[in-house]
Amino acid sequence: MRAHEFNWFLVFVWVALSATGLIAIYSATQGPVSEFLSPNIQNNFYSQVAWFTLAVVVMVFIQFTPPRSFHQIAYALYALCLLLGIATIFWGIEAGGARRWLPIGPVNIQISEFMKLASIMATATYLSHRRNLSSENLGTALMTTLLLFIPAFIIFLQNDTGTALILLAIIPIMLFWSGLPHGVSLLIISPAIITYLTVINWVSGLVAVLIITVAIFFLQKKAWLSVTSLVLGLLVLLGTKLMLQQVLYPHQRARVEAFVNPSLDPQGAGWNIIQATTAIGSGGFYGKGFMEGTQTQLRFLPEQWTDFIFCVIGEEFGFVGTVTILLLFLMLFMKLIGMAGEQKHSFAQLFTVSVAAILFFHFLFNIGSATGLIPVIGLPLPFVSYGGSSFISYSIMIAICLNLDYNKRSFSIYN
Repeated sequence: MRAHEFNWFLVFVWVALSATGLIAIYSATQGPVSEFLSPNIQNNFYSQVAWFTLAVVVMVFIQFTPPRSFHQIAYALYALCLLLGIATIFWGIEAGGARRWLPIGPVNIQISEFMKLASIMATATYLSHRRNLSSENLGTALMTTLLLFIPAFIIFLQNDTGTALILLAIIPIMLFWSGLPHGVSLLIISPAIITYLTVINWVSGLVAVLIITVAIFFLQKKAWLSVTSLVLGLLVLLGTKLMLQQVLYPHQRARVEAFVNPSLDPQGAGWNIIQATTAIGSGGFYGKGFMEGTQTQLRFLPEQWTDFIFCVIGEEFGFVGTVTILLLFLMLFMKLIGMAGEQKHSFAQLFTVSVAAILFFHFLFNIGSATGLIPVIGLPLPFVSYGGSSFISYSIMIAICLNLDYNKRSFSIYN
């Protein structure tokens, strides 16, 4: 292996994020707060160290794997993960209202984390043979959507809505990178934009419908596509209003209302958001110090070693700590996008950009939930939050990207 051609910068970012996560997990489980925690949670730090060690071994092994192997095993791995995902629905371990973990030997595996990996591998393989998408030829786009929708639906049946949304969110990313016109790509993502803004205020949702319709017209110059956008946008707006008023259960409606205005229920649905933003805000510029955060150590923060670990960093390391995390993730995303642009094989391009998309949406949803910008949906912060399945899965994604980048000259469409 030619060490000088290896992407050591990406390795550095991965190590930096992982080390930051270990520090935050230690504080959230081994500090003064530990007297309030069960032995299982206290062991989370040591478990994460073990997962980190395993990830290093797996990542090294992947670097000596021929790059075409990932292309060749994609469909088989996809089918296996779908079967394991279905098995999880029936025989998985239920916790927190979700059936996400499947016992395999001595460990419980969150299959949905590996379904994301298998899904983007299979979809990238499929699209790598079909690179001429257009607004008139949408068969490939529909098949791509199906490849990602099926695992998303299985994950949804496990009551893991957040992970299912991640898979749905990368559909337009992969289609756009494959050559789908800008206007059609905007049409595909418009329901998510309109729904989000309608939850905040129906007027904002209506304005979004009009702006998106005009934008699609100028991008594609096709009346039928603009009319489709307008009709779809209005249906999404009305459907969201109806869902908020008539369909959601009271506790679900309370969670949405708490997102818009947490003070409406400060002891109930709004508690998580209030405590999270309080923790981040109280950190000031330099933070309160390692294991000195009151919100963390008095356990006002919920799930502070997973979903709200960003708040631990914000409280104990302040503005400096949060900006450092944001910069590390920014470097990660920029590096992955740059690597995708340099690839000569379409599978490598699509896989790398999909990894960037998955990590970005996890980053967006996790930090958005912690800062009150989006409703809390329970997604980990990549490489930082506690979780063996997620850490190993994301690390494998990075390892494959490193492998494809190192072999980009030999793994191309030309040989």
